[in-house]
Amino acid sequence: MGKAEKNQIINDFKNHVSYGKAATFKEYGMEFIIGERRGAYITDISGKKTLINCHSNGGVFNLGHRNPEVIDAMIKATENFDIGNHHLISSQRAALGKKLAELMPGDLNYSVFGVSGGEAVDLALKLAKGYTKRNNIVSLKGGYHGHTGLAMATGDAQYRTPFGENSSAYKQVAFGDLDAARKAITPETAAFIMETIPATLGIAIPEKKYLQELRKHCAETGTLFIIDEVQCGLGRTGKLWAFEHFDIIPDMVVLGKGLSGGIYPITATVLREPIETFFHKNPFIHVSTFGGSEIGCEVALKVLEKSAAPEFLHHVNQISEYLGQGYERLQKKHKKYIAGFRQLGLMSGIVFHEEKHGPLFTKAAYDCGMFALYANNDKRVCQLLPPLIITKEQVDEIIDKIDKAIGKLKFYSAAYRVKESMSNIFRK
Repeated sequence: MGKAEKNQIINDFKNHVSYGKAATFKEYGMEFIIGERRGAYITDISGKKTLINCHSNGGVFNLGHRNPEVIDAMIKATENFDIGNHHLISSQRAALGKKLAELMPGDLNYSVFGVSGGEAVDLALKLAKGYTKRNNIVSLKGGYHGHTGLAMATGDAQYRTPFGENSSAYKQVAFGDLDAARKAITPETAAFIMETIPATLGIAIPEKKYLQELRKHCAETGTLFIIDEVQCGLGRTGKLWAFEHFDIIPDMVVLGKGLSGGIYPITATVLREPIETFFHKNPFIHVSTFGGSEIGCEVALKVLEKSAAPEFLHHVNQISEYLGQGYERLQKKHKKYIAGFRQLGLMSGIVFHEEKHGPLFTKAAYDCGMFALYANNDKRVCQLLPPLIITKEQVDEIIDKIDKAIGKLKFYSAAYRVKESMSNIFRK
């Protein structure tokens, strides 16, 4: 594709999709349009630049871009299925629901399907209100659960204030502050929601005791404990579900992103058995026209088959250990810039001493051939979520590109102004 054709795409995007995004990418020399994509790599539509993808769209591409087994599952599904009809009983939704129940601990036996993480979180929150007959919701400061209505209400002010006032029923507490959580979560609270590992807060890894005490307090107050594993689930942390590291069983688990295999959008809100009884009197009170598409269910079944395999999780743990060794070398070499690394499995983040270096590293890494984004709610941290199928050779490539990108930070700090437009363009 020629330069003129690429410019036309950019202009069409600017004029008909998002003027602000197009302008920001132009300003920072990041006018990248995904053309060929395969495995851990994405190539610009011009064919002139290839990036190793260390963001994976927040975990969408856990199995890599265009995973052939996932694509084959979708193609085969189209021979017999289509979207289906959400009013009717479905063989494929039944099969996917049963598989999720088998893979979940305890009595997390029911699943409600959707098409986006925000939709799945909205369902969890409204169900919590309906089931408990309470109205209050508690979430974490710096947490993120989507841009839709109820999900947005649990997020920070920067995401919701431009759209109007938030309900007083939604409260936030600081991550790791157990006393604050205990005060906020009362017998009037319907639900407490958090990501097992809050990604947009900077890959904040909680202590086991913190999660266990939260689980205990929610049980004591009759508050439903909702775990958001849209990013950290499906093997990302070296276990199929990240909450397994902490020996807890939540009341609801929200799944998304990676469940799609990067091929067909599908999400699931998984419920403990008693909570599903809310739907007994009115089973049609919540519907999603495209949620649990029968083609999407076949894709998700293949994703679960691959992600739950012991050899797959063994690979994730081996590669994450190797990546951690690379991080140790980088920290020794770049103490001036790197304050530390946060890592659980292949969910990790570089913590810089200065806030400006998160956004600048995003640009430097891009110029060095790696796509990684800083955490919007803690800009000192740059997230690294490569596909879970990466090899040791690709880990070496990632470490080398990080090394080179950090080497550019001094120059970039002088050459670029970290403007608010850049800070706001990149999201989870």
